[in-house]
Amino acid sequence: MTEPSAPTDPSSDPSVPTGLSVLRDEPVIVVVRAPRIPDAAALCAALAEGGINLTEFTYTTPNVTDHLLRASKAGWRVGVGTVLTAEQARRGVEAGASFLVTPGCRPEVAGAAAAAGVPVVLGALTPTEVAHAVDLGAAAVKIFPARAFGPGYFKDLRGPYPDVPLVASGGVNAGNAAEFLAHGALAVCAGTDVVPPEVVAAGDWAEITRRARAFTAACAGAAGA
Repeated sequence: MTEPSAPTDPSSDPSVPTGLSVLRDEPVIVVVRAPRIPDAAALCAALAEGGINLTEFTYTTPNVTDHLLRASKAGWRVGVGTVLTAEQARRGVEAGASFLVTPGCRPEVAGAAAAAGVPVVLGALTPTEVAHAVDLGAAAVKIFPARAFGPGYFKDLRGPYPDVPLVASGGVNAGNAAEFLAHGALAVCAGTDVVPPEVVAAGDWAEITRRARAFTAACAGAAGA
């Protein structure tokens, strides 16, 4: 497999105020949770070949900062998720994370992100939590678990929050991703549908590329919705 060129970092563009407006062009973030990642840079390359250019490694994965460092040094746009503390935020940024993701509203993580100058996607579920995330300076708000409330919930949230970038996470797959996007999600998080832990651990990059292509093709119907 020929490794594609690393994507261009859009953060130097003054028209990108938050650093995550890139989600308008890259509406899929793949979230990797695996007990073993043999080569994080090769994983990102395989995903990019399938059309997914944003990869979120998580603190539930052993040695996550090593994976961030390897992938970021290779030029890939990576972030770190399941960030619960300011210290985790700092370590992630030092290892090359260009964005942070939390499972809930975490003020100390938002503060660390602001201090480091990187965007943070704060997790929320209720309208009150969405407002809190916005007040904390979230570049986007991750609605988790999205599966529990379904795509229609995003249309409901768009009423009071028409300008808040919402990201659907939790239970999103190739069968429902387009519907989440069509109902108001700016982006979706792909998980085991694209990066099953056993496939990642085996280093089966061709299979990862195949799954990424299938997922992005399924999302294509929501373009312009």
